[in-house]
Amino acid sequence: MDPIRNPYAPGAGQRPPALAGRDEQLEIFNIVLERVSRGRPERSVVLTGLRGVGKTVLLNALRSAAVRAKWGTGKLEARPDQRLRRPLSSALHTAVRELGHSQPDDVDQVLGVIKSFAQRDAGSSAKLRDKWNPGISAPAVPGRADSGDIEIDLVELLTDVGGLAADLGRGVAIFIDEMQDLHEDDVSALCAACHEISQSSLPMLVVGAGLPHLPAVLSASKSYSERLFRYARIDRLPRDAADMALQSPAKDEGASFESDALDAMYAATGGYPYFIQAYGKVAWDVAPGTPISIEDIAVAAPAAEAELAVGFFGSRYERATPGEREYLRAMADAAQELAGSGQLDEVESVPTSAVADVLGRRPQSLSPARDALLKKGLTYSGERGRIAFTVPHFGKYLRSTS
Repeated sequence: MDPIRNPYAPGAGQRPPALAGRDEQLEIFNIVLERVSRGRPERSVVLTGLRGVGKTVLLNALRSAAVRAKWGTGKLEARPDQRLRRPLSSALHTAVRELGHSQPDDVDQVLGVIKSFAQRDAGSSAKLRDKWNPGISAPAVPGRADSGDIEIDLVELLTDVGGLAADLGRGVAIFIDEMQDLHEDDVSALCAACHEISQSSLPMLVVGAGLPHLPAVLSASKSYSERLFRYARIDRLPRDAADMALQSPAKDEGASFESDALDAMYAATGGYPYFIQAYGKVAWDVAPGTPISIEDIAVAAPAAEAELAVGFFGSRYERATPGEREYLRAMADAAQELAGSGQLDEVESVPTSAVADVLGRRPQSLSPARDALLKKGLTYSGERGRIAFTVPHFGKYLRSTS
């Protein structure tokens, strides 16, 4: 098969040629946009799921829907080592520019508030990067969104931006990827701001995406967060959608898959979108012609697995220290034991006590390794006393390389 015409796209956040299995989320979001534009009450949106299920791709698709609705949009990626002021200011600056408000004085007023918010924490001795200026020519507006209390400032900031959008009968949506990595004070402030703009019926939405424990992070910050957001769990694709993700782009290039080849692909990928793209790309390259057969999949599988071992699994494994890697392998062994006895749950979480048993250690002595893995985003805790991988098939990878 011609590699130049290969339609599959296994990249981080890269939109696949066919966004299969996400029609429901897109349709619901379009309704939310229209309702908010008309002054109807709606909740902000949070997408959760493991790595590789397409959260970032869907987040970008939702942003595209907001752009088509003529909303102002901005996007940021949360990082554990960065507070919210600077990246949010940049995202809001972009959103205000997209709105295209016809009254320059009103726009300058809001841009000045954004600048004031961004520069609040940069003192005279701050480093140049902390004196970041978002390219706003309007002067900072003193006394607005610059108190130093992130919760007060964020409420004032989003209220002003939402009011500017309301003048046009449109809205503003801010998209936050890796939302679980926000600082706890920023999470609390964001929840409070969403609560305030919801009560004020301002056309402002926050759309976040993060790992499965993100709802617990939000709930720990504000008790009302469970009612503040519309949560959507993004999971592996069902069989029909997985087949569509492979067949639709192949058909566009005049190719197809035999039915038993599709069976083999679903067995190998488990329906995870990133794996579908990775296996699809290699299968296309090794197949001598169309239709792609089960024999082609058998040839492609080792190459696809080797690529995933380096780029998807290995890059994450290398971030762990030797002690943390020992903990990860023990998690994989504990999960295998639970699976053998039919006790492994849907998300393949394991009790921390079971990990300790595998290692022959006291659970308390493993707390530093467990906490470090949680902070690095390699594991998550959906409930007290249990832990799971954030990456699908990671346990299988560990067992195959140990």
